[in-house]
Amino acid sequence: MPITEILSRNASLYGDKVSLVEINPELQEKHEVSWQEYELIETNPTASFRRQMTWCEFDATANRFANLLLGRGIKKGDKVAILLMNCLEWLPIYFGILKAGAVAVPLNFRYDAEEIKYCLELAEVVALVFGPEFVDRIEVIYEKVPQVKTHFYVGENGLAFAENYSQLERSYSEKEPEIELAADDDAAIYFSSGTTGFPKAILHTHNSLLSSCYTEQQHHQQTTQDTFLCIPPLYHTGAKMHWFGSFLVGGKAVLLRGVKPSWILKAVSEEQATIVWLLVPWALDILNALESGELNLDDYALEQWRLMHIGAQPVPPSLIRRWKNYFPTHSYDTNYGLSESTGPGCVHLGLENIHKVGAIGKAGFKWKTKIVDETGSLVPAGGIGELVVKGPGVMKCYYNAPEATAAVLKEGWLFTGDMARMDEDGFIYLVDRKKDVIISGGENLYPVQIEDFLHRNHAVKDVAVIGLPDPRLGEIAAAIIEVKPHCQCTEEEIREFCSSLPRYKRPRKIIFADIPRNPTGKIEKPKLREKYCAAHLVADQSQS
Repeated sequence: MPITEILSRNASLYGDKVSLVEINPELQEKHEVSWQEYELIETNPTASFRRQMTWCEFDATANRFANLLLGRGIKKGDKVAILLMNCLEWLPIYFGILKAGAVAVPLNFRYDAEEIKYCLELAEVVALVFGPEFVDRIEVIYEKVPQVKTHFYVGENGLAFAENYSQLERSYSEKEPEIELAADDDAAIYFSSGTTGFPKAILHTHNSLLSSCYTEQQHHQQTTQDTFLCIPPLYHTGAKMHWFGSFLVGGKAVLLRGVKPSWILKAVSEEQATIVWLLVPWALDILNALESGELNLDDYALEQWRLMHIGAQPVPPSLIRRWKNYFPTHSYDTNYGLSESTGPGCVHLGLENIHKVGAIGKAGFKWKTKIVDETGSLVPAGGIGELVVKGPGVMKCYYNAPEATAAVLKEGWLFTGDMARMDEDGFIYLVDRKKDVIISGGENLYPVQIEDFLHRNHAVKDVAVIGLPDPRLGEIAAAIIEVKPHCQCTEEEIREFCSSLPRYKRPRKIIFADIPRNPTGKIEKPKLREKYCAAHLVADQSQS
């Protein structure tokens, strides 16, 4: 069945139950009242720091937007892009696109104007929905992308080149559009994170989106009574596909617009959240705030919080050990996935396997995994090879890129580009991205292993290890270290700390600097390489 049927069913079963809540804590702090006490200003939504809608309202809003799209000549299979910050309108717009039979194309809100133009052209988008934060960028390019014939603006003031979404959609029918949808129809195009250059367009069907609903719910056992706190950007598969487990059972989702530790704990407390998916930097920020005394757990009602899980990147085991010191009753899970596999869940640790912290886990619900060498043959137990996965959430293709598709999809198996190993119990451990392996003096160095070690240092807030060119060894490992606030650390102290590592694994260069991460928490290593490789070469030349 198409994934839109879940929304229609939820409206029927849970109509008056709250489906979505949006919280803007910056506005809340200005008013100095609790989220529940603040009166909703419906005529000026952006002035409200807490907005909500029921399942009936969610479904009706999606239907109205679907009928608006159809009224504007959008046909089944047409591509409609979404460029919005997380907000209450985001998901009804997404499902309205799907109900119209169109293909939803979420865009990264960090894209500059040229990247937006590139993605609109690559995905052959014919309509764009965007918010006030992006007006300047869209004004630069809208005339340069003539295929985008329709623009909808989600904001208060009108624009000369865009129709006002809020005013228009209210005038359209709440009746379900009469569009025949099938499970194998195209549903959404997601873009790869773009950490290796311009992003690829990843095409998914209704069936692959639906499969992620069941995978997530099987892994984390969501019920209608659960409340999911959603912090990551909705344009990314990670946030949305984790929410899909709650969506499947009619559970409430809270969209939090902000990542400060105090905001996260307050949202958990006041909205009675039971499930929170965090990125590594946010979890570290919470722990650092608790350890410094900036936050006190006694100030929050957190007894109902049952699950904290992390994905999007390797998780330092030391982080989870620290977390359990403060939250001993929490269930914990690690989720691994790619946008090409409909986000997280193709591999997961499992709530019962915290003793295997450090592993990403085993094959997820209805998924298969294997680890292969460069010829595609299985590597021996304990050996390092490329992780490949197979399951119902594998993408249909890279849109309009047959060669790129053929390079990663082989007989139904998705080649992830991640290097991994499997232990004697069948648990998979990520070693590193294939492209990030450092070859130094003929030895393979895996940055994640060095990063995990350095995370154990009490002064280290964040760390990234990259390869720098070296005339003798080919490459050397450089550790870029971000120190915790109010802590001091020297290069000599780091070198002494690393003395227990095998000599060939010790970073040969130590750099103290901030670690850039993208909105999904991944370290932006290409930026670090670009910055420090050039500086390293200049330094080498000046010394020679």
